[in-house]
Formats: sequence, structure tokens, C-alpha cells
Amino acid sequence: MSSSSNEVPVIVVTGAHPQLYNHDLAPVAPEGRTWGTFSLFAMWMSDVHSVGGYTFAASLFFLGLAGWQVLLSMVVGITLVYFLMNLVGRPSQKYGVPFPVFARMAFGVMGANLAAIVRGIVGIVWYGVQTYFASKAVEVLVITLFPSAADFTHNNVFGLSTLGWGSFLFMWFFQLVIFLSGMESIRKFIDFCGPIVYLVMFVLAGWMIWKTGMSSFSMQLSDKHYTSIESIGLMANAAMLIVAYFAALLLNFGDFSRFAKSESAMKKGNFWGLPVNFILFAIITVIVTGGSMKVFGEAIMDPVLIVEKINNPIATIVGSITFIVATMGINIVANFVSPAYDIANLAPQKINFKMGGMITSILSVLVCPWFFVSSPHAITVFVSIFGDVLGPMFGIMVADYYLVKKQSIVLGDLYTMSPKGSLHFEGGWNPKALIALALSGALSIGLSLAGAFGLMFNVGDWGWLIGSASGAIFYVAACRMGSPTVGMPVGA
Repeated sequence: MSSSSNEVPVIVVTGAHPQLYNHDLAPVAPEGRTWGTFSLFAMWMSDVHSVGGYTFAASLFFLGLAGWQVLLSMVVGITLVYFLMNLVGRPSQKYGVPFPVFARMAFGVMGANLAAIVRGIVGIVWYGVQTYFASKAVEVLVITLFPSAADFTHNNVFGLSTLGWGSFLFMWFFQLVIFLSGMESIRKFIDFCGPIVYLVMFVLAGWMIWKTGMSSFSMQLSDKHYTSIESIGLMANAAMLIVAYFAALLLNFGDFSRFAKSESAMKKGNFWGLPVNFILFAIITVIVTGGSMKVFGEAIMDPVLIVEKINNPIATIVGSITFIVATMGINIVANFVSPAYDIANLAPQKINFKMGGMITSILSVLVCPWFFVSSPHAITVFVSIFGDVLGPMFGIMVADYYLVKKQSIVLGDLYTMSPKGSLHFEGGWNPKALIALALSGALSIGLSLAGAFGLMFNVGDWGWLIGSASGAIFYVAACRMGSPTVGMPVGA
């Protein structure tokens, strides 16, 4: 066992190769698994309770479906996410390993770097984008407190004003400080983030009901109408849209489930944090958005803008701070922790978790997210090429663990470069997994781009499901065609 006053206790793997092992990638020891039901519940609150999460939830009620149809779609979609999240979280909870180490089971001890790089790139780009979005709320807060600061918004220094740069760097630094404090500090931070946003959202919903009466409870925000067949199609798309929304964490939830006290605590935290929390937050969101249509004459899907329009400095300050904290919560959970582990996995002997976080922070500035979000075409291409690969990787990894390896591996094989190791395959790479990834990734990306450019019907939000299902099918078929390498049960 290895631990210190500020490190998570881990299991020391005897004979582990330094190219595959450091303290942060080692299995978490039982006494280091401190995340209970509430911490995982709070993690999901932090993920959902953001400006992006608010806008996403509100958008579902503008599809033209009846309120009960939207809620049914939500129940189906988020329940599917719940079960999928339990599937991908179980291996990491059992063995105490993060996503890039879990990926070694399917892709090989070296091939896992490919999966880590893809997930890391997605995380770094979205980390920069979310930091930029949060910095806009910081600008609003600064101008509210110091109106003269608006004078610093008129210039342009490489895409941002002086105040814009100050706000962005403030958010960049503040998140980094929290991250460098370690996973236990991150747990305490997100334990705070999720509930505090609920408090403000309940107050905002109460204010809307007070201003408009019970009419804010209307669950249909669109005047569109569809036939029964069209409605069924829209409901299915809405359910898949919810699955796609959680695509990134569906891949690397193991970065957090490895700290769960037990599988039962993980499942309970996921239940309260996903089906229960998501639907409750969506209902609050539709009350606030519906109320904005009556109070302000337009449907406002940005909670920061709603707080601004209340025209009360205290409300603006409290609201801005709340949603800044909320965005920091989702950014650290969804976009910071994963790239830090992914980068550390590339060279464990030289890069630890905190150094990986530093590199992530620097790269998130270098991608210049303010230029990225100004180009819808760039976002479409990025999501299609990288996002559509996340589904196939999920399918391959889950199929490998449950169908090929039957939930049993040799723990030491995750950290050995020996050709005798069950996860060494061919030079550390599993060709079957790579072939399955290439085929399913090409299918997923090809269908997505073809639909986006009008060459065929748009598969839209079914891309993740198509990619994950095809990845699993191709991989299992490839394993059955040959002699799959299956690890022996973990020794006592």
C-alpha cells in the first residue's frame, strides 16, 4: 500500500512497468474509496446543473411534443444512460483503475493510448470552450459591480477584449487551483456545486410562478403539432439526444467510479443523480423558461440572461456567481479530470495526474476556444470526427469486458510489458480492437457527415448508438473468428 497525507491510498502492483504505472494510475486501495452515494449524486448534479445543461433541457420542450411525451422521452433516455453508466463504471469500481487503464483491457497496454488521446482531445477542447462560456458570466458580474469596466470591452487582443482576457484567465486559474488540490478537494467542491445551483433554481422558479401564476407549469413551449407517427419519431430522437449528451462521461465515468465505496453506492448515486435529478432539473427548467415567455415576452434559454433581465443588482450578482460555480463544476467533472489521466497515461514515469492537468490547462488556451465557437462548421466537423468515435470505443470496451473477458482479468497484466501478459497482444496493441474501432468509427463518422451535408437522411442523435452497437458487434465477431486472449481470474 502506498499513501501520504495528501495522496489517495493505492495498491502497489509488484513488477509494474514504469511506462504503464505511477501513483495516479495505480488501483485505488479500499481505504481510498471515499465517494459515497451523495458524492456521486452531487457529481451528476454538477454535470447537469450548468448553463449548457439548462439550455439542453429547455430545448427538449421546444420540439413540438406534448409535455407528457417529452417527459416519457426523458425517462427512457436517462434510464438508458443510467444502465449504460453502471455498465462502464463497474470495472473501474471493481479494480480501482481510471479510464485509460480500463481501456488497456480491450486495446492492449499500449493501444489504450489511442483511446486516451481521442478522449483527451475531446476533453481539452470542451474544457476551453466551457471556460470561455463561464468567463462571459464573469464579465457580466464585473460590469455589474464596476460599470466603468465596460470601457475595457471595446478593444480586441487576439479575439478577446481586455476584460474578456481577464475574465477568461481568472476562470482558467481558479479551476486549476481546485484541480491541483487533488481528487478529494474536487469531491468536496462538487458536493457544494450541485446543491447550491438547485437552491438558486428553486428560487428562480418560485419567482416566475409568483409573477405569472400557475401558467408557468405548462410543459409545452412550442406551437408545433405533429401526427402520431411523427411524434413517436421525435420522442425516440429526444431519448437518443439525452444519451448523446452524456457520451463523453459514458466513456470515462470510471475516472470517478474508481473512488466509489462500493458498487451499491455507485448505483445509488447514479440513480439519484441521473433519472431523478435530470427529470427534476428539467421540470424546474421548463417552469423558468415558460415563465420567461410571459414575463419578458420571449423564451430565454440562458439562465444568466434571465437573471440579468430581472434588473436587480443583487439577483444578477448571486445568479452570475451561481452559474459560474455550476460551469466550473461540470468543466472539472466532464472535461478536466479525464484529459489529466489520459495525458498521464502517455508517459506515467514523467507525467503524473497534476502535471497532466497543467498540460490540459495550457492546451485549452492554445486551442483558442473563442475562435472555435464562432464557427458552427468547425464545431460540426469536430463533433462528427471525434465525438462519433466515443460511441465505438464504449461499445468495444464494454463488449470486451462483459462478453469476451467475462468480467475477469489479471490485475498485474494491466501494468506489465511482458509478452506473456494477457493484455500484451501484439506489441501491446490489440489488432481486433483496432479493426473494430476503424470499421465502426468510419461507419459512425460517415453516416454523421453524410447526413450533415445532405447526402442522405440525417441519423442525427442516433450516431452514438450506431457507433457503440457496431463497435461491439465488430469486436465480438473479430474475437470469435480467432482465439481471443482472455485474462485469468484475479488472484487472491
